[in-house]
Amino acid sequence: MRSSALPLAARFRWKLAPALTVVAAGDWLFYQRHLHGGYLGLFALIVLLALAAGRPVLRRDRRAWAGMAAAALFALALLYDASLLAWLLFWTAAGVAALIPATARFDDGWRWFQRLVWLGLRAPFGPLIDLKRLLKLRAAGRAGRWSLHAALGTLALPVAGSVVILTLFSAANPLIERFFSSLLLPDLSPELMARLAFWALLFAMIWGLLRPRLARMLLPGFSGRGDWALPGVSVASVTLSLIVFNLIFALQNMMDVAWLWGWAPMPQGMTMADYAHRGAYPLIATALLAALFVLVTLRPGSETARTGSIRRLVMLWIGQNVFLVASSMLRTADYIDAYSLTRLRIAALIWMALVGFGLAAICWRLLRERSAAWLINVNLAAAGLVLTVLCFVDTGAMAAQWNVRHAREAGGRGVALDLCYLDELGDSALLPLLSLERRPGLQPEFRERVQAVRLRIHAGLEAELDRRWTWLGQRRLDRARAMRADAAPAALKLGARDCAGRPLPPPPPPLVPPAKALPALTGERGK
Repeated sequence: MRSSALPLAARFRWKLAPALTVVAAGDWLFYQRHLHGGYLGLFALIVLLALAAGRPVLRRDRRAWAGMAAAALFALALLYDASLLAWLLFWTAAGVAALIPATARFDDGWRWFQRLVWLGLRAPFGPLIDLKRLLKLRAAGRAGRWSLHAALGTLALPVAGSVVILTLFSAANPLIERFFSSLLLPDLSPELMARLAFWALLFAMIWGLLRPRLARMLLPGFSGRGDWALPGVSVASVTLSLIVFNLIFALQNMMDVAWLWGWAPMPQGMTMADYAHRGAYPLIATALLAALFVLVTLRPGSETARTGSIRRLVMLWIGQNVFLVASSMLRTADYIDAYSLTRLRIAALIWMALVGFGLAAICWRLLRERSAAWLINVNLAAAGLVLTVLCFVDTGAMAAQWNVRHAREAGGRGVALDLCYLDELGDSALLPLLSLERRPGLQPEFRERVQAVRLRIHAGLEAELDRRWTWLGQRRLDRARAMRADAAPAALKLGARDCAGRPLPPPPPPLVPPAKALPALTGERGK
């Protein structure tokens, strides 16, 4: 057993150095310097270097290199503009890179979801599990010569006696007392405990990548093939259902065409904005239910999927669902025209596009008799590609630019500009507000409201970059300084105001400690 214990100890030592490097880097960046933002990207790159140094097997596996490259891309996204999305995608890619050498091939997203969940659940306990295993192997390798129980029994008396004697000597000898005072443990203050917990968290995170373990048991995937005995599901019932569903969808799509495209007047008491807003999300839910119906009742190889008339009806129904998703996107676009663009509405449009892609993938799967794993992987790849792009795209800046360009005050056809929403967007709205502030023809009061919001955002960005530096924020600040240097705007005349134009209350006066009362100089002082 000794031969197996020594290589294990050596492997632990080789992994301990990069793990401690990551802990030291995290402590210096986040605890000592209180840095965050783009510095998360620098920390992520350090984690990747430690992973490559501590696990040589990754350098010999091409699939692991692909995972490491994806993780490096998300680390650069954190440097560009730190976000929770980029942080989660980085650890997902790093986890895949750490686990993939132990797998035969990349099977499907459902299995990898389980592996990554197990990796995250095991990470807090991984160092303790490995330490216990190492101690057990060492004890087994030295059986008969050494054991922990025997060592404690042998050392108990001399250690306890030495402590008592040295305690008495320290009371009589100041040099010994001073020596033991210098060896006292530091005060276990809450700040020290928090720092130790932070070290433990960083160590567990990197150790989970350096010493990953595959889940032994995985839940089976959904094959999606063959007949599935369900009550009420037969060739006749599915055919009748698809005929009725197609007629209902055709009616809904014709009404969308008539009203959204302006071929017929809106119903009495309803505006285009109301119609666009109330129907977008329910129609997406309908499309998702349609996808679920096709997945359950028309499994590849089943009797219903082999029937030609049912296949044609399904193709027609999925086509109508895709058209319905397009109508939902048009509804949202009309609502944006009537009101304004926000981050959530951009996310809604992206989600609708992914739903439409998923419906098309279901149709292709039925035609080509693809497996359920293929369908999962295709949709995960599409979602991953979209999320990767979103790591490098500021949807807040897109919304701010669109709202400024279409604002009524700037000559656009949109509604009045919501400066309070732009204020919430923070530095994403800095450059659009600065361009709007310099635009000729604005009302003086509105210009000063824009300038008040822009100055607040500008000052916040300058203060933030000291601790939360990002490449995108620095580029915005440099661009804003260049634009201000070209033509400096006039100073505010109406005083400090909030985003709605209301004057801000004056700051409270500084607290001055009351003067210490002097003793009264009276004739009774000497009494």
